[in-house]
Amino acid sequence: MAVAMVTTAVRQTPTIDEPVYVGTAEVYRREHSLRFNPEHPPLGKLVIAAGTAFADARLEPGFDGNQTELGRRLLYESGNDPGRLMLPARLPVIALTLLSGLVVFAFARDLAGAVGGLVALALYAFSPDVIAHGSLATLDAPAAGFLLTSVWLLWRARQRPLLCLPLAGAALGAAVATKMSMLAAVPVLLPLAALSVVVRYRHRTDGGPGNDGSPAAARHPRIPQLTQAARLLWPALLAAAGVALAGIAVVWASYLAVDPRLRWTAPASVPDAHGLRGQLVALLPFPEPFRDGMLIQFAFEDAGWEGFLFGRHYSGSLWYYLPAALLVKTPLGALALWAAGAVALVAVPRLRAAAPYVLVPAAVLLLAAMSGDRDLGVRYAVFLPMLLAVAAAGAVAVASGAGAAAALRTPARWRRAPGVTVAALLLFAAVSSLRTFPYYLPYANEAFGGPSNTHRHLHDSNVDWGQDLGRLADRLRERYPGERVWLVYKGSGVPSHYGIEASDPREVPPSRVRGLLVVSNSAIAKAEGRLAALVESSRAVEQVGHSITVFRR
Repeated sequence: MAVAMVTTAVRQTPTIDEPVYVGTAEVYRREHSLRFNPEHPPLGKLVIAAGTAFADARLEPGFDGNQTELGRRLLYESGNDPGRLMLPARLPVIALTLLSGLVVFAFARDLAGAVGGLVALALYAFSPDVIAHGSLATLDAPAAGFLLTSVWLLWRARQRPLLCLPLAGAALGAAVATKMSMLAAVPVLLPLAALSVVVRYRHRTDGGPGNDGSPAAARHPRIPQLTQAARLLWPALLAAAGVALAGIAVVWASYLAVDPRLRWTAPASVPDAHGLRGQLVALLPFPEPFRDGMLIQFAFEDAGWEGFLFGRHYSGSLWYYLPAALLVKTPLGALALWAAGAVALVAVPRLRAAAPYVLVPAAVLLLAAMSGDRDLGVRYAVFLPMLLAVAAAGAVAVASGAGAAAALRTPARWRRAPGVTVAALLLFAAVSSLRTFPYYLPYANEAFGGPSNTHRHLHDSNVDWGQDLGRLADRLRERYPGERVWLVYKGSGVPSHYGIEASDPREVPPSRVRGLLVVSNSAIAKAEGRLAALVESSRAVEQVGHSITVFRR
């Protein structure tokens, strides 16, 4: 996984969102100012800044443009090498993604032993979506990793609440301090904190052995039900409150780490806080820039977006977009193991206690992401490959349990069947992932034609996020030297920086567009009018990185 992510990080040019985050990270580090990118909390960008601190980048102080212009100025207009700057910006995110894999292993091992842990880790390590977004200087993978860590620590709190609950709160706060969308997990994780304390309390009072080895229930009179409930209530409430306070402290600390004086002037892009949403935001116990950032996020949701799914270009959003996109972007073997593991957590009594910790946060966060108005990619649900890899360990536990139970009454070849099935599905998922190397962003599974066909089903960060501009420059130099190039590029890169001299075909009559027509696949997906006519009347020659199509006219 490390090899795949580092290779991807080295070969990809900056994607659409990365310049904003890297530019903001540098302003955080140099000027201690929160004025850029307020729609996202600071922690993820501070992680990125831990890498750019070693890049010796040049950026004049006091830049007064917008955040998109800031990213362009840093990468392309200040004398910096974008490749040499982006790699150190991406490496801290890669490190966090690898560490999250160790959490997947530890969590799954708790549920299903070492074999289950290794199966979950393998599913995680070969996940094309995790590799793709874990190798970028963006916020999706770090936020999901912090959330996963919080859930695992809440599970561990059933045995060691005093140690694990504060750490779980800190991890939850880190998730929220990275992406505001992680707030949707708070109403789930706080009850889980209370549940962990209740389970621990019941274990000690009802079944825990005393110093003399006798059960606690035999040493004390039976506690009336009402009294027992009252005794459980206060520890549960204290646990939830402690987790919440730890999380709030981490969010505040992330802002104070950027600017200890917390200087903040609300930008003009902050809408007025009207209605119920505005009232709820005002009640949040977070710094003012966090609350204003949430209002900006709400304005983004209301801005009016366009989507593309299975060849259909539409305005607004589709409620089923994310589940459909996940079907395309997840290896078939992983889908089967996810489903089998989820069923096992619900159906098998000895695994059922883990279902609220693994499945409920995944379901609630997915529903929250599905309710958004931006159908732009499965990166909004990158927490699913993490949590459901843990769930897949349940399938391993069932397979091993079934084999043991049937050991005395079935032939050996049938006893091995469940384990062989799990191994075959895991191998299928791994091979599918390896086949897409190093093009992980445009991955699609075999049922949908593989990465070369992803652009027929999806767009934006699912396939084409501006990552192949450097590859396009190399291809044009190698195969089409001296030819006239017409370019429609969707991304944050600057084509001329990579030696691409091209014109926009939409600015001249179609009869003048002759030679090479190069179009980003996301632009093709949403093409209308003149661009659509140009594409339809041109002959496709090849694809670059499965994200850009070269036509000849």
